[in-house]
Amino acid sequence: MFRIVNNTSRIVGVQLLGPQTTLFLTPHSLFHASSVVQAGKPAKGKKKVPLDNDPLNGANPNRDFEQALHLVRAHATARFDETVEAHFHLNVDPRKGNQMVRVNARLPHGTGQTVRVAVFAEGAAAIAAKEAGADIVGGQELAEEIKNGRIDFDRCIATPDMMGVVGKVARILGPRQLMPNPKHGTVTMDVKTAVMDAKAGQVNFKVDKSSVLHCHFGKVSFNDQKLKENFSALMDAIVGARPEVIKGIYVKSATFCSTMGPGIKADVGKLHPSL
Repeated sequence: MFRIVNNTSRIVGVQLLGPQTTLFLTPHSLFHASSVVQAGKPAKGKKKVPLDNDPLNGANPNRDFEQALHLVRAHATARFDETVEAHFHLNVDPRKGNQMVRVNARLPHGTGQTVRVAVFAEGAAAIAAKEAGADIVGGQELAEEIKNGRIDFDRCIATPDMMGVVGKVARILGPRQLMPNPKHGTVTMDVKTAVMDAKAGQVNFKVDKSSVLHCHFGKVSFNDQKLKENFSALMDAIVGARPEVIKGIYVKSATFCSTMGPGIKADVGKLHPSL
């Protein structure tokens, strides 16, 4: 409740009376108020459970994958099917070429997303790409479409002889992480296998400048077994991409989350037997 305070000639302010506190607002503060909060009405949207109130103690990093996944699901409250993510802080210096980490993994249950694949190829390779399920196949005409701003694909594959054409649109594809790269298996003569892998859930990740590897391996709607098998395939690929010069600790920390959820720390030693 509130009470208007005046001195007979003008209003001095408004006194807000609460059960435990009293707040006095002057006309100046009332004039500059950007919003009015009504007592007794909670904010709109779903309320997230504080991590400190979790039964598994969200601040405790000593948990395995199953425990971390349980918390990720508990905090996935958005009104869409959130992606399950894993972020790893690696003990590498990406500024050095021999410590760059690139991860190529084929998730057995896919990512939960529909992947549109474009292939730069001609002749027999173009026919093989179409038979494998490529959404877009072309050569010079495909490069012209990209120059005109039409990029209707999520993965780009090219045969080695078409890289001259692809190079003309490298400045467009590069920033979008779509540039074919032989290290990712997207520059190959075996376009059939490359297209099938991309459609089946192949993912490519690269450590960033902060030595953090950002990954995703499924959707919240996946059951625990599918997410566990996807994560196992991802961890095998991460361990396999370990630079030879790194002899000690490879993964410093691991954090899980959903698209809109908070970070859930986990014990690195419990995620893979080689860590």
